[in-house]
Formats: sequence, C-alpha cells, structure tokens
Amino acid sequence: MSFYERKILPKLINFACGLGPMMKQRAKIVPLAEGNVLEIGIGSGLNLSFYEKEKVNSLIGIDPSLETWALNQNLTESLGFKFTYFQTGAEKLPIDNQSIDTIVITYTLCTIPNANLAFEEIRRVLKPKGKILFVEHGKAPDEQVLKWQNRINPYWKKIGGGCNLNRDIPKLFQENGFKIPDLKTMYLPGWKPASFNFWGIAEK
Repeated sequence: MSFYERKILPKLINFACGLGPMMKQRAKIVPLAEGNVLEIGIGSGLNLSFYEKEKVNSLIGIDPSLETWALNQNLTESLGFKFTYFQTGAEKLPIDNQSIDTIVITYTLCTIPNANLAFEEIRRVLKPKGKILFVEHGKAPDEQVLKWQNRINPYWKKIGGGCNLNRDIPKLFQENGFKIPDLKTMYLPGWKPASFNFWGIAEK
C-alpha cells in the first residue's frame, strides 16, 4: 500500500463523504435501521450519529481500511447499544447466516471490487424478511453526464480508492435478487459526474 493510500486517501474520502449534501442523504435512510444491524463500509463512522438507539439492538461495522476507521472520534462510546468492528471487505463477512435484520450501505457499492460476490454474502447473512437501507452515487440518466463518467472513470478509480462513477446501482440490486419498491433519485449539489444519487430500501 502506497503512502498516498495510507495517509492521504483516507482523509480525502472522509472529507468528501462528510460534506453537507451527503450527510443530509445519510439522515434520510440510516434512522430507519432496526434490530441487529450490519453497516458495510463504515469508514470513519459518519453514519453513527444517525442510528436511533431505541430501534437498534446491535451494530456490526465492517471496512477494509483501518486507516479510515482510525479517523473516527470515539463515537461508538455513546451509541447506547453493542458495537463491533471488523476489518474486512464485503466479499467475506465474519457473520452468521440469517442473523442480520438491517444492512446499511452508504456510498460504498461504488468501491467494492467484486460487488456480485458481496451480494452473495449479503443474502447469506440477511434474515428472510431483512432489508437493505442504501444511499449511493452512480450511473447518471443524462447522456452527456454519463459520457463524462465513462471517460473519467478509469482515472477516477486510481485516485479515488477504486470508486466507480458509473455503476448502475438499481441494476446491481436487481441482478442479485433484490427489489426496490420505492427508489428515489436526484442530483446532489456539486460536480455532476459524481453527484447522481440513488436511495431507498431493498428487499429480497
């Protein structure tokens, strides 16, 4: 791992993902989590303040980057429920079968190297009536914006920790056996190739 990946990239990602418009998106979806919760791509814990302790029994946070997790501000101490962190990617979850009520994924699917394998694990650990709460950026509906996403993406991945600008998020859910009854979309304020958002609740 290079100096850039260890020291600079985690801070850049944490700053970008903590901007106001993205935090407002998190606030729309994270409070809906309940029961035994798994957060995939917990990063530095930007979602932690949005969980409602009256609804959550326990929270497991996973992320492959210890450097990013080290940026957290000890937010786990005041959660009001059990918290466990694992340094791992989503493709191999150290979690029992059908033990999770809610999975939270925010601005993470864009970077998972093997998203289909991650969804196999998600299906394994999620209870039959469990749900996925998600907010993601991805493939824009406008031809000109998508054209720029496709052009920039190979370079963006190299400097953005594997982040893809043009992943088709709804299609990814559909291909892996999930439906999204009420999918919402919009451009957030900012650079359009990175600002088209999808959010909602996915079910098996």
